[in-house]
Amino acid sequence: MQRLFEFIFNHYVYSLALAVVTYLLIQEFFDVAFKKFNHITPMLAVAKMNEGGIEILDVREAPDFSDSHIENAINAPLSKLDEQLPKLASDKKAPLLVVCQNGTRSLTAAKKLAKAGFEQIFVITGGMDAWTEDYKLPVASRRKQKANT
Repeated sequence: MQRLFEFIFNHYVYSLALAVVTYLLIQEFFDVAFKKFNHITPMLAVAKMNEGGIEILDVREAPDFSDSHIENAINAPLSKLDEQLPKLASDKKAPLLVVCQNGTRSLTAAKKLAKAGFEQIFVITGGMDAWTEDYKLPVASRRKQKANT
C-alpha cells in the first residue's frame, strides 16, 4: 500500500489522468445503460413518420433550420430548448424524433427531453447531414418556398 501512495505521489499527473478517464468511462457507462432514448437511422425515421403521430424536433439554430429542414419539423434550438419545453410538453408519451446538423446536439437535446419526462425519444444518427447527403431524403427549404410564391 505504501508503494501505491509513493507511485501516486511521484506520478501525480498520470494518477490524475487515470482518475479523470475512469470517471468519464463510468459516467458514459451509466449514460448508455440508463438512457431513455433510441438512435434511429434516417430510413427508419421515415418509416416512423409514415406511421403517423410523431413530432419532429429540429434543434439547430433558426438560420440553419430555415435553409432546409424535414417537412413539418418544429424548430427548437438547443440553446432555447429549456424555454420551449412547456410548449412541447402537451403529450409526453407521444413519439418525438430529434434531429440536428450532424447528430451531436440532438444527443444533448434528447437527454434534456428525457429528464423532462418524455418517454419515446428517437435521435436521428448523423443528423441532417446523413438525411440529405447519405440518404438523399427530401427537405423543405427556403428555395422551394420562394419558387412556389
